[in-house]
Amino acid sequence: MEVKDKKKHILDSAEKLFAVKGFEASTVRDIADEAGVNLAMISYYFGSKDKMMESLFQERMINTKLKVQQLLSNEHIAPFGKVEIMLDDYIKKVIENQSFYKILLCEQVMKKNPEIIKMLRELKLEYAAMFTELVKEGQKKKIFKKNVDVVLALSTMTGIVTQIIINKEHYCEFNNLEGLADDDLKNYLHKKLLDHLKNIFKTILGYES
Repeated sequence: MEVKDKKKHILDSAEKLFAVKGFEASTVRDIADEAGVNLAMISYYFGSKDKMMESLFQERMINTKLKVQQLLSNEHIAPFGKVEIMLDDYIKKVIENQSFYKILLCEQVMKKNPEIIKMLRELKLEYAAMFTELVKEGQKKKIFKKNVDVVLALSTMTGIVTQIIINKEHYCEFNNLEGLADDDLKNYLHKKLLDHLKNIFKTILGYES
């Protein structure tokens, strides 16, 4: 296994434990056992458990930033088409990386690691700046209304998706969906969330198709 693959394997193992046991309760030995590696390898690659958590956030978040940048620079997609893709991508990410988003929520509430809080703050500001440019593009073409509150709009997206996916048991119980297979449930929630958010963002942006 190459170095990059080894580091990813250790981070994936740590992510599972942090999501289930919590960061404080997960020891470096637990992570080593989960990953099937020795303690020295974890120390060599990351130095400490805190640094491992920071590496996990960097790994997950840099891909998001790059993907949004590429989308926004695409001149062949209409402004609301870009919004739909952003919504779709975010829903997919949360569904496919539920463990990470559980950790992310905990870190935002507990605020134990200043580096991660700084990282999250900077990413939110960058994401808001990028979405602002998309809104301006739509306003310039006179298809989005003026005075869009970008932070509230993005908080609507992240809040709804993370709460429904992470608390999907409640949603399933209320809507009698307990019998659905895991993949069927993911597809069902994906479609429901996307349709719901598209309607909300049409209202937020004043967009009429």
